[in-house]
Amino acid sequence: MLKRHLAGVAAALALAASPAFAADKPIVIGVPVGLSGANSVVAPSVVQSAELAVEEINAAGGVLGRQLKLEVADDASGAAGAQKAFDSLIYQKKVDVLISMETSAARNAGLPAVTKGKVPYIYTSFYEGRSCNKNLFVNAWVPEQQVPPIVDAFAKGKGAKTYFLIGSDYAFGRGMLAFTKSYIEKIGGKVVGEEYLPMDGSDWTAIISKLKDAKPDALITSTAGGAPNVTLTKQLRGAGVTLPYANLAVDEGTAKSMGADAEGIYLSASYVTGIDSPENKTFLAAMEKKFGAGLKTPNDLSVPQYEAIYLYKAAVEKAGGTETAKVLEALPTVSFTGPRGSISMSKQHHAPLTMYLGQVQGDGSVKVVSSFKDVDPGEQCPKLN
Repeated sequence: MLKRHLAGVAAALALAASPAFAADKPIVIGVPVGLSGANSVVAPSVVQSAELAVEEINAAGGVLGRQLKLEVADDASGAAGAQKAFDSLIYQKKVDVLISMETSAARNAGLPAVTKGKVPYIYTSFYEGRSCNKNLFVNAWVPEQQVPPIVDAFAKGKGAKTYFLIGSDYAFGRGMLAFTKSYIEKIGGKVVGEEYLPMDGSDWTAIISKLKDAKPDALITSTAGGAPNVTLTKQLRGAGVTLPYANLAVDEGTAKSMGADAEGIYLSASYVTGIDSPENKTFLAAMEKKFGAGLKTPNDLSVPQYEAIYLYKAAVEKAGGTETAKVLEALPTVSFTGPRGSISMSKQHHAPLTMYLGQVQGDGSVKVVSSFKDVDPGEQCPKLN
């Protein structure tokens, strides 16, 4: 009787380990994202893009015969929340991969869990650059790709020589403006003021007073995506600030939520809804069909999320499974042609990207002023090659 029982257990274990059983088990994608906090304005669009990608892939047969499953966790847009969200997804939900945009503070706080838990992590948010980890891949822009189009446009098109910089006081805000300052000085310009407010701050009055006193030719800001963009812009307009203004962190969806306050803002992005390509038109139509009146405007934070899931799919298929070491080896060698064109994280775990210099119009749409094809991300993580 005991022998018969042990034989049954052995058979069950063998079945569980078989390819057929594995094929029934979904591939789980973890999405830690700021559903609350500073990123709560943009996070819903990121989740929508992830949902569409998973739905499309599952409808087409999944990945290696397995369905995809999303696990979304709120990281509260900050470090403490990220530690909890990453731990929950990696150790409790047992995700196969993490794919998401987050604040730099959240990313940095979550990376130790990524390393310890040995999962791939595709970071889909534009950021200040040079975050290097063998498990981390980035398909969004860095300063080397985003800043020069704006500064060059102000210097050459507006005759700007002096600049005032305003940022949120965290890694992204300071990192972006440090690069911006160095680039301004490199082309012969001068920074006449540089001010920061904590991420949860909302009263920009004192900083705006300093801006007015400095009398710069142009203003460039780098605030946390979402709420800080909205409060700063509203207060700038309320104070009558009309000088050339570029925001390094505003996305198209947030610009629309600002209404008339956003009109005239310059931005540099790897995605705008007006990209005229079959892939972008197909994507926008699919988003409209799935979400209807509830659709959040696709933007430079949500579209990379959609594409990253397809890049992960391609890597798993090339690797022949979800084993982390093999997936990490495959990720820099695969590409996906989506709304932004052909994307490959082939340059030191980062992606060459076509960048668009745009200006927000009265209806919240973004008019493309000029485009720059396949902009190199520069030296980001040379030791990972």
